[in-house]
Amino acid sequence: MTELSINSPISDLEVLDFWNKGEKILNVLPAGDSNMNLVLRVQTNEKSVILKQSKPYVRKFPQIPAPIERIDVEYQYLSRINQKESLRPYSPEVLAYYPDQHILITADLGTEGDFSKMYQADFSLSQNHAKSIFQYLNFLHQVDGLGFPENLEMKKLNHEHIFNFPFLEENGFDLDSVQPGLQDLSMAWKRDTQLKSKITELGKRYLSTGKTLLHGDFYPGSWIESQGELKVIDPEFGFMGDAEFDLGVVLAHGDLSGNSEIIQQAFQDHYTLPYSQALLDQYHGVEILRRLIGIAQLPVNFDLEAKKKLLEKGRKLILG
Repeated sequence: MTELSINSPISDLEVLDFWNKGEKILNVLPAGDSNMNLVLRVQTNEKSVILKQSKPYVRKFPQIPAPIERIDVEYQYLSRINQKESLRPYSPEVLAYYPDQHILITADLGTEGDFSKMYQADFSLSQNHAKSIFQYLNFLHQVDGLGFPENLEMKKLNHEHIFNFPFLEENGFDLDSVQPGLQDLSMAWKRDTQLKSKITELGKRYLSTGKTLLHGDFYPGSWIESQGELKVIDPEFGFMGDAEFDLGVVLAHGDLSGNSEIIQQAFQDHYTLPYSQALLDQYHGVEILRRLIGIAQLPVNFDLEAKKKLLEKGRKLILG
């Protein structure tokens, strides 16, 4: 099969042996704004499914290479999750997998969209959704990860954009293109040698193999709403690491979306496994920083003063 795109002819999809006899493809549409992969909603006269194909680059930033094998990590992750009664309701069912073509087909969870809406000033996360976030992690972090793919190349990609690129004084990314004045503001963090030393050490820990199965990219863009319930998608960054990494990412996005209080409360109420507060704080802090001064920008609506306060919080969390 040729490399698919949103403009691929239906005949390129019809050659898959997935479809029933007499089943006709009616529509092929983009399924959300995926950062990493091509994701299509394929509608037939019988059903609607999600087809995902990985490419050797990041879909949103084609100039950034990415391991094409990440689709296998997603397949391995979902296969394990779907075997767990506690986690099965949160994730799409795997319907077909074509490893040679880097294609995964899953059930369609609907068109309600992801939780990027959290960054809007008028959005408040519900208690039920906040509860689901930490119940999911509480179940996930107890799953036996024996034999799970190392996923080192995806970790290296993520490592670069969490622990290194945002803190380079000259990285080629003009933050003033995001918000005038942000480039100058960022320099206090890019030139803080004590802070950068701590972040470097944390990055080394991130790259090591841990004991807990993680989603690896557990932020609002990986949560979707389906019939009012929170579901979890896009686990291609999954790996064995520190539980505190998944947790820290969630807490950071509570800060970045103005939903910190309800997320902190849900964490206290619904995450029951042991964790290191110091390690959690560090992962929490670095996620705040990299989202504000790195390339993986969010649709936040903060002025420079508000961003400065968040950056100061991130530094304090990391340095203790």
